[in-house]
Amino acid sequence: MKKGAIIILYFDYAATCPLDKEAAQLYVQTAATCFGNTSSLHDIGSQAKQLLETCREEFALMLGAHKEGVYFTSGGSEGNFLAIQALLSSTLKEGRHIITSIAEHDSVQHTLEKLKQEGYEVTALPFNQKGHIDLKELEHAIRKETVLVAIQHGNSEIGTIQPIKEISKLCRKNDLLLHSDCVQTFGKVNLQELTQAVDSLSISGHKFYGPKGVGMVYIDPRLHWQPFYPNTSHERGFRPGTVNVPAIAAMTLSAQKITAKLKEQHHQLMQLRQHFLEAIGEIDEQTIVYPADLPAIIGMRLKGLEGQLVMLECNRYGYAISTGSACHIGQQTPANAMAALGVTGKAAKEFIRISLGIDSTEETVRQLGKVLVSLVSSQPNKGS
Repeated sequence: MKKGAIIILYFDYAATCPLDKEAAQLYVQTAATCFGNTSSLHDIGSQAKQLLETCREEFALMLGAHKEGVYFTSGGSEGNFLAIQALLSSTLKEGRHIITSIAEHDSVQHTLEKLKQEGYEVTALPFNQKGHIDLKELEHAIRKETVLVAIQHGNSEIGTIQPIKEISKLCRKNDLLLHSDCVQTFGKVNLQELTQAVDSLSISGHKFYGPKGVGMVYIDPRLHWQPFYPNTSHERGFRPGTVNVPAIAAMTLSAQKITAKLKEQHHQLMQLRQHFLEAIGEIDEQTIVYPADLPAIIGMRLKGLEGQLVMLECNRYGYAISTGSACHIGQQTPANAMAALGVTGKAAKEFIRISLGIDSTEETVRQLGKVLVSLVSSQPNKGS
C-alpha cells in the first residue's frame, strides 16, 4: 500500500488481513451467479441454500465437529455475543455467576457488562507472568452458582494461548459451560481438539484473509439453547437477517487455504519473529517483549516511549503497527492484556503490537526493527 511516495508496510495482521485474491474472485462470482435468498423455496434459493450447506460441512470438517453445530454470523463480535447468550439459555444448573479473564476482547467484556445489568455476577481473572490463566485461581473462583466460563483461546495483543483443554476439565467437573473466542487462533493452530473441549467457539473471516463482516460460531449440538431473537428463522434461529452466502463462500475458501498450510506457516512466522528480535537486539535493555505462543503476534514496550507516539512515528516512516486490539483503539485506555498482566499507568501506555502475516519478509521485519532502534536511540535518556 502506498501513502504518497512512501510504501506502507503492513504489520497489523492481528487487527485485520488483506482479502485473499481467490476468495475475492469467488465472492464476486457467487454474488453474481448464486444470489438467491437461502430461505426462498424456488430453485434459485435452493441453489444458494445448497452452497451454504456445503460451506457448513466444510467448516465442520476443518473443526472436526458436527455440521449441525455450525452457524454463520457477521463476525467475531456478534459471534461472541450470541454464543454467550445461547449458552446462558441452556445452562446445566441454576446460577448467575460467570468467570472470564481481564484480557478478553471488548466484545466479550461488553456482553458481560450487559449481563451484569441483568443481575449476573462476573469474576475476571488476571494473567500470570507468562500471560496465561492460572488454573488454581480459576478453580478457586468457581462457586456453587457459577454457570459459565468465557476464556479466549489466543490473546490478540500479546499472543498467548490459554490452556483450554485443562479449563474444560474443570468446567465439566463442575457442570459449567465453556465459551472460547478463537478469533485469533483459527488459521494459526489446529482447533480440532479444542472444538471437542468447548461448548461454543467463535471465529471471524477477516482474521485469516477472508472478507470482513462474516464469521462463524460452533455450538455443541447436544445443547438445547433458546434463540436470543424471538421468531428468527435464518441460521436455525441463531441470528436474524438474510444469510450472506457470497461472503461465507469466500471465507470458507480462505479458511481451507490457510488450514492446509498450518505447519509451514507456523515455521515461517517463527523465523520472522526471530529475525525481528535479532534486529532490536541492541536495545534489549530498553525493551520488554511479552511471552507469546502465537509467533505472529509480538506485544512489547519501548521504555519511556508512549505506544501511540511509536505507532505514529512508525507510520511516518512507512510501517503500520498498532497499540493493541483495533476494537479498543480510541478509548484512551491501555490494552486489556496490560491490565491482565498488572501493568498500569504510563508503563501500560507504552504498549505496542506488531503482527506478522502473508506479506512479511525477513527484510521488512529487520527494517522495522531498525526503525524502533532509531526511535529508542534518539531519546535523550535512551529509555532509562
